[in-house]
Amino acid sequence: MTSGGLWAVDPAYEPLEGARDLTHEGADWSGLSIVVMGLGLSGFAAADALLERGSDVTVLARDRTPAALERAKVLEVLGAQVHFGEEHQRTPPEGTHLVVTSPGIPPRHPFMVAATAAGVPVWGEVELAWRMRARAGAAPWLTITGTNGKTTAVTMLESILRAAGLRAVAAGNVGRPLLEAVLHPEPYDVLAVELSTFQLHWSRSISAYASCCLNVAPDHLDWHGSYDEYRRMKGKIYQRTQIACIYNVDDPTTEHLVEDAEVVEGARAIGFTLGIPAPSMLGLVDGVLADRAFVENRSSSAAELAQVADLTGHGGADPAAHYVADALAAAALARAYGVAPSAVRDGLRAYVPQPHRAATVLTHNQIRWVDDSKATNAPAAQASLSAYDHVVWIAGGQLKGADVDPLVAAVVGRLRGAVLVGVDRAEIATALRRHAPDIPLVDIDSTETGAMREAVQAAAALAQPGDVVLLAPAAASLDMFDSYGARGDAFAQAVREMTADGDA
Repeated sequence: MTSGGLWAVDPAYEPLEGARDLTHEGADWSGLSIVVMGLGLSGFAAADALLERGSDVTVLARDRTPAALERAKVLEVLGAQVHFGEEHQRTPPEGTHLVVTSPGIPPRHPFMVAATAAGVPVWGEVELAWRMRARAGAAPWLTITGTNGKTTAVTMLESILRAAGLRAVAAGNVGRPLLEAVLHPEPYDVLAVELSTFQLHWSRSISAYASCCLNVAPDHLDWHGSYDEYRRMKGKIYQRTQIACIYNVDDPTTEHLVEDAEVVEGARAIGFTLGIPAPSMLGLVDGVLADRAFVENRSSSAAELAQVADLTGHGGADPAAHYVADALAAAALARAYGVAPSAVRDGLRAYVPQPHRAATVLTHNQIRWVDDSKATNAPAAQASLSAYDHVVWIAGGQLKGADVDPLVAAVVGRLRGAVLVGVDRAEIATALRRHAPDIPLVDIDSTETGAMREAVQAAAALAQPGDVVLLAPAAASLDMFDSYGARGDAFAQAVREMTADGDA
């Protein structure tokens, strides 16, 4: 971890149009020709903010979805030009000063390649939000990334901050555009910010008050091109951190990313662990979330933040290990900001888990049905499966080239049976037959949404009293559903209908 000042030189701060230095809300954005790529939530927020400040905005969108057409209509009334179709996404128009891109557009996209070749800066909506903060008194950012768990951790952090009496909100990859939070007419005291690697890639100058990477495992390699590049993007969360870099003691990669980061002088490295914490760490001691980092005598004392029993948002069930780890990470960020231990406890007690994240649908005939549709990759599914002793596993979907063999090898001892759905289910089946040939396996040969009802019925036939039937697909959902949320809803609905009919 290298310390320095708040960046003496950063190419991202090079002014546009001669003397303009676009580093705060009051900067002169007027008359700049800016292209906004994408018309989702973040693209709309970026275009709206730039139009309000007098920029000449051109929006490029691909698909004429009802939501995109509605947003386009609003932006055109405000003065933007909106173009649909890939034919407009080849090269920036002559005279473009800046491109603001939606996070899902990869750097190898022809438009991005052309912009870079022409010397046009490319920012993401997150970078734009940072640069539109007030010159003085802007809300500090507490930032979180990680392959898995970041939405849980950032919403836990939001709950803790609010329990401390702070006006706070979770924004970024969690769903609320950061620009909306930054430019809210009633300013926030502090922002809990979730960042994906897509967003981090297009960010240049963020300097978080405190930052955290929860974990790192291979994901989105099709977008980043390699695991090394994906890992490097995760590490950007720590760049320019002011007070504390929070890392996962049980995932050494996160500590290495802290060691490689350039931070503001005086920033501390703070670990969190599911074991007993050493000084400058948070961890567990006899069922207590303990802080040995933000106390006066950390060499010999600790502060009790909460008890594991306080994390009862899953219908009273014992929380999974990864859920406890997310709570420790959120607590560490809050403590770095000066939140009292009592507020950490109150915020965690009040926290209600996000939908489709290890959420118990119901328990019927001593069988617990759990919706973890958010487990869209192998590491997330492994963490979910590892929380239970006897599992009937519903899995499958779009693997996006991911290798599920290590996942299956790690969890076979917990499996009562498996029910496979989705376009890439054969790859999971192959791994199961290799590592667990005796485990009952049901293949649902359909990618219609109604296949989830068949999967639930098949799982019920395999489950025994005391088992968990777990939807943890280890795959994306778009082969069958509009989103992982729709997939989880279909699972929950099928479970409720079946149990209501007395079939389980």
